[in-house]
Amino acid sequence: MTLGHEKLDVYRLSIGYVAWVYEKADSLNGVHRPARDQWLRASQSIPLNIAEGNGKTAEADRRRYFEIARGSALECAAIQDVLVVGKALDKMESRNRKDELDRMAAMLSRLGGRGYQVREDQEVYSIDFDPDSDFDSDFDPDSDFDSEENESQP
Repeated sequence: MTLGHEKLDVYRLSIGYVAWVYEKADSLNGVHRPARDQWLRASQSIPLNIAEGNGKTAEADRRRYFEIARGSALECAAIQDVLVVGKALDKMESRNRKDELDRMAAMLSRLGGRGYQVREDQEVYSIDFDPDSDFDSDFDPDSDFDSEENESQP
C-alpha cells in the first residue's frame, strides 16, 4: 500500500537527502556536533512536513506545512554552508546537494502556491446586473436644490 505523500517526487527526493545527511552526520563530532544535530533535525523536517501537509484537506493547512518543509530545506542549505566553512563538508559535494535542495524548495513552492493567490473562479453570471441601478445616476452633489428647475420636476 502506498500512501499519498509517497507518490510525491518531492517526498522521495527529500528521503534520499535525509539518507545522505545520515551518512555524513556519522562522521561529524566535536566542534561540528551542534551543526550536525541541527542538520539532522532540519533534514528530517522536510519529509515529515511534506507527509503531514499532504494529509491535510484544508488548503491553508497544506500550504503551511509545505512552507515549513521549504524553510527546512533552506535551513539545510545554510547548515551545509556552515559545515563547508568549518571544513567538515566538501564544497563540491555540498554544491551538488544544494542543487537538490533548490529543486525541493521550488517543488514545495509550487505545491504550496496553489493557495497563494486570491482569485475568483471564472463564472458566467446569468442575471443582468446594472451597477447603477440605485436611480441616482443623474444626481449631482454640486447642484443647487433650491433652483426652479429642481422644484418643477415631480
